[in-house]
Amino acid sequence: MCNEPKPGYEEVSKKLVKYCKGHPMALKVLGRSLHNRDVTYWEGYIDRLKQENDSPINNVLRMSFDSLSSENDKDLFKHIACIFVGMDSNDVVTILEACDIETKTGITNLVDKCLLSIGWNNELKMHELVKEMGRFVVREESLYKPWERSRIWGLESFKVLKQKKCMENVLGLTLDMRMLEKEKLHGSLELKTDALSSMDNLMLLQLNYVQITDSFKNFPEELRWLCMHGFPLKSIPPDLPMENLVALDMSHSSIESFGICYSYPQRLHKRLKQLIGSCTKDKRLLGSLKILNLSCCEQLHSLRGFDHLPKLERLILKGCIGLIEVCESIEQCFELVHIDLSYCNKLEKLPRSLGMLKKVKTLLLNGCHLSESRIKIRDKKSSEMLNANNIGINTITSSSTLLQAMPSYSKFSVISLPRSLVSLSLENNNLSTESFPMDFSCLTMLKELYLDKNPLFSLPRCVRSLPRLEKLSMVNCHMLISVEHPPHTLTSLNLMFDFTNKPLLRKVVFDPQMSPLKFSLERTILAHSSFEFEGMVKIQPMADVEENLLHCLGWTNLHFLKGKQVKISIGYRETEESEIQMYYEFGIFSTIYWGKEMPNWITDRRMGPSILFTVPSSPNNLTGLNFCYVLTSGCLDETHGSVDDLDLINLPVIKICNITKNLTWIYEHYIEKFNVGGHRLILLSHWMFGMNEMECGDQITITVRKRLYDTGNAVTKECGVSFVYDNGENKKEEDVLGYYRSWNHIIGGDLTGFQSTTGEYILSKRRIIWPTLDIALRNYYHLCGEGAHFKDKLMVPKLAVHSTYLHFGLPDLSSSQQLSNSKQSFFMFSNGNEDNMETSVVALEIH
Repeated sequence: MCNEPKPGYEEVSKKLVKYCKGHPMALKVLGRSLHNRDVTYWEGYIDRLKQENDSPINNVLRMSFDSLSSENDKDLFKHIACIFVGMDSNDVVTILEACDIETKTGITNLVDKCLLSIGWNNELKMHELVKEMGRFVVREESLYKPWERSRIWGLESFKVLKQKKCMENVLGLTLDMRMLEKEKLHGSLELKTDALSSMDNLMLLQLNYVQITDSFKNFPEELRWLCMHGFPLKSIPPDLPMENLVALDMSHSSIESFGICYSYPQRLHKRLKQLIGSCTKDKRLLGSLKILNLSCCEQLHSLRGFDHLPKLERLILKGCIGLIEVCESIEQCFELVHIDLSYCNKLEKLPRSLGMLKKVKTLLLNGCHLSESRIKIRDKKSSEMLNANNIGINTITSSSTLLQAMPSYSKFSVISLPRSLVSLSLENNNLSTESFPMDFSCLTMLKELYLDKNPLFSLPRCVRSLPRLEKLSMVNCHMLISVEHPPHTLTSLNLMFDFTNKPLLRKVVFDPQMSPLKFSLERTILAHSSFEFEGMVKIQPMADVEENLLHCLGWTNLHFLKGKQVKISIGYRETEESEIQMYYEFGIFSTIYWGKEMPNWITDRRMGPSILFTVPSSPNNLTGLNFCYVLTSGCLDETHGSVDDLDLINLPVIKICNITKNLTWIYEHYIEKFNVGGHRLILLSHWMFGMNEMECGDQITITVRKRLYDTGNAVTKECGVSFVYDNGENKKEEDVLGYYRSWNHIIGGDLTGFQSTTGEYILSKRRIIWPTLDIALRNYYHLCGEGAHFKDKLMVPKLAVHSTYLHFGLPDLSSSQQLSNSKQSFFMFSNGNEDNMETSVVALEIH
């Protein structure tokens, strides 16, 4: 079967694929129709598809819609296809539940039928062809009279409003004038509100950037959702009927203030509230409103009247850069679960009553510049999430003491945090370790803590005592030096860094009782500085290595390495100079440097990439094996390319096989690439044995081989070994090596999670990172999968290993047990770009 288009069909094939947008059923249907047809027929057929609604694809996709068992699900599908694609699913549920549509169950049913999907940001997603099919179903209600349909959108909305047709059947109408710019509309673009007066059943209305004239009393009273982005007035019109509104979205508007009853004198309004049995009802009290979105209303400076929003659940004020205050009456919004005040740059203070809210789950304060705010933890069962980005926070012991000391004009404010917080974000607050709020004792329910972009140099002590913390993020904390003893309940730790500053991180220490962990770390940290991830990898410059440690390894006469530089590369980072370092992982010490030949104490040598030997007898116990190889670039002729390209080589894999004991260790060094710089490259390693893995008389083979993806010209010129025995100085050696032997996942320790077959272990921090792991390589490529033991012969291909970030994973035991009976697991590699996805799948054996 040919996977390439026939000559002459290349361009038309691209058009066809673009039209289908990856939908397999669409490709299958069109393939049947176009088989053995010429290019001209293809071109004409595709043009007709774009113009005709009743196409073969629509007919096939329609079967999925027709198979929906309830009218509720069909109505829901049509609402989403015509109006709500791209919106937050929670918002859609709130809105449509108020329209008597069972939305939660309906969304599940639509997802099951492949008519709908939920995006990573909880948005509703629908394939373009499925959306077209859904809209065609609505058009069928009245092919030539759109005003008689149940839903109207786009250009047809503008036309029917201009024509002032009777639209008593319309349930939803959307119009965004920005989307109609290419239509080159003639005449006045203004719309009069009386065009809406006949829409008695209209519940869903979107009029974005529409020029509206006349009285707003003509708006339908049954509206549940009103979206008017770019609303031009400075305040909400007093005659706009809103008593049934569940969601009001006036983002990017010119509104200057929002006070539910601001048009009434306060005294009169107070009196009106006291009236009992009044025969009139203030339609502007928004008693049904659950979602209020005033995002990016740059002129908005204040909000008042929250006591008239008894059912409000979501308050979104993101990007209101002129907002100065939020009224204390917000404490009257007893149902409030979500507050977004991100990038409200002029917000001088937060309501002190925030801590009184008992149901708030999310509070977003990104970029608010509340540089002198204080946080107090309240002993209240309340919000589950506080995102306090860009808020300078200092420790206080008593809010009452602070308030007494503050002058009345002070910009200081107290932020009360309920003890039921589940997620707390303090990103970009200029928080140092000293200024960090120390009293987290009441946050016993906290599960997520975000400390990104703060100048912390260590993990604050109060964080270590959080009893339920599961996720800790310290992304781009460029001053961070160490993260030691985070809570043992932690399941995710993110220490990613960008490339703008060189990270200072030196040490990560976990307690032995740590729960399964996902650990994200930039690999270049390990390449260019001293660093220790206790129990996993330790890196330090050779100049800092103690002489007695080198002596215990049998490494002598290496003084010339101190202070020398080498060039290394990880992923797509440019080659950089680094001090010669010592690496320790899996019970293996190693160093890499430029040189002409192996150390003279490497006595047993062979030319080429392999050596076979029998461990000699000795009166002393064998404690370790030194293995060394010499590597060169196979092509140093500058006429073949740049020197940098020619000299950059991949470090090969070392495979040690104890034939006698049927044990094999395959070691892939953490450092991926080295620049030989016209020199020979020497890798010296010490394999620390201590549990009889290698004894006198054992037959051993050691092979240096290329990584599977390596297509370079590196050649192993020579390799050799020497043996290290117990020389009777046990106490001194134990003092030096005791710490390294105490690590669990080393040769002679627990390597169960790195076992591929019986007696064979793959020692790699990139491909196999941690016992019974799940791994993801981030930046240019990521790998998603889950599994346990991997076959070495199915190593990760080139696509996946050129990554700058590592994601270490330890799945929970239950998922590992579930996979233990499986025969294979599939891993997907992609470049992370949805618009240009390149994917390949590898099947890995699981035993």
